[in-house]
Amino acid sequence: MKAVLLMFDSLNRRMLPPYGGDWVHAPNFQRLARRTVTFDNCYIGSMPCMPARREFHTGRYNFMHRSWGPLEPFDDSMPELLSANGVYTHLVTDHTHYFEDGGATSHPRYNSWEFNRGQEGDNWKGFVNPPFAIPPVTRRMERNQNSRMWTQEFINRQYMPTPETQPQALTFSQGIEFIRHNQHEDQWFLHLETFDPHEPFFTHQAYKDLYPDEYDGPLLDWISYGRVTEDVTAVHHLRNEYAALVSYCDDQLGRLLDVMDESRFVARYAAHRMYRSRVAAR
Repeated sequence: MKAVLLMFDSLNRRMLPPYGGDWVHAPNFQRLARRTVTFDNCYIGSMPCMPARREFHTGRYNFMHRSWGPLEPFDDSMPELLSANGVYTHLVTDHTHYFEDGGATSHPRYNSWEFNRGQEGDNWKGFVNPPFAIPPVTRRMERNQNSRMWTQEFINRQYMPTPETQPQALTFSQGIEFIRHNQHEDQWFLHLETFDPHEPFFTHQAYKDLYPDEYDGPLLDWISYGRVTEDVTAVHHLRNEYAALVSYCDDQLGRLLDVMDESRFVARYAAHRMYRSRVAAR
């Protein structure tokens, strides 16, 4: 068994080309769809972050009778069961909620794990008085995110000056590293998970340039949960910000697909070389 589970958080299928989102630049999601099954119907139990992860581990519905909470000592865990049966399990993620109250009992179920900081106002880099101005936000961001969380989010962004330094890119790099190190081994399971394209929709300018629009108001890349009160221009801009982040996700997916193609080539080459050696030995 060699298995890679790739999870994107809050990925709306309607924004993907295989599901009709042709205006979104996502060639690697199309590439993946050409090689896989595209499901027309898919039913889930729990939508929120950690209840959904608990269902993933346990294979049991929980959100109708249990709210946000950790895996309990009596819960079965799929990665833990794999480990107990000789399959090495590894988690690579930038999903902060795994390491907060309500989710902090999931990662020890793996043989090993890695975590990249900085998503969604993660309490990461510390400044009592930030040496830079925190930009104003729209009313929608103010309603949903308190000033402390936005301040921390903007501080964290100062440590991500390029797409390569964002948590998602680091997460994919570590997942790729695991595959390269273990491509000739058997009996392993890699859980590779990124928080993107969950809000806030933070990307760099190259991705924003794919989706130009006429919005010229305050920074607007972090939606709140509630009724839409913005005008059409702002709504269109928010949709574009999300699409830009999906395109960033697409680039990271492409990196993974490239390595998987390369690994299959290495495996075929190794098998061919072994066959030739046996023929020569005869």
